[in-house]
Amino acid sequence: MLETVFMLVLIVNVGALAAWLSVGAFENVVHPYLNETYTGEVMDMLRMREDYPDAYRHVAYRRVRSPRVRKLLFRFIVAWEVTATLLLWAGTACLVMAALGTLAIDTALAMAMLGVLAFTATWCGFLVVGNWFCYWFGHEGGQNTHFQMTLWGLANMLMLMATALAI
Repeated sequence: MLETVFMLVLIVNVGALAAWLSVGAFENVVHPYLNETYTGEVMDMLRMREDYPDAYRHVAYRRVRSPRVRKLLFRFIVAWEVTATLLLWAGTACLVMAALGTLAIDTALAMAMLGVLAFTATWCGFLVVGNWFCYWFGHEGGQNTHFQMTLWGLANMLMLMATALAI
């Protein structure tokens, strides 16, 4: 019984990550302007340049001036996000198959871990790159969201690792 409950917990948690990221990936594919604008602002350091000109002077060299380069980088981000979403759904499906006895649990855990790793790496990447562009100057909400998503991913990784070590 406990093993079944553990599997259900893993399925729900990895599936929740997949569902959450699916919404973001869908919006970024269908309505890219909603997120592309703010991502471009971060790379252009627009808010920092306007609101904190004295601080901006010290890091102005980091700014990505080219709208074309910013658009290409945004497309890379979306492609990564779609890939992470697909890995999460594959991991969720593998966990369901393992719960039904049609796939080895270690295979399912490994696949789920890859999806959760891609999810967590997404937000870690935003934190690191956002730090480079000093996005705490005007984009604190984005930084806070990225921290929380990183923690959500890490919690799922720990659950998956603990389950893998227990089998």
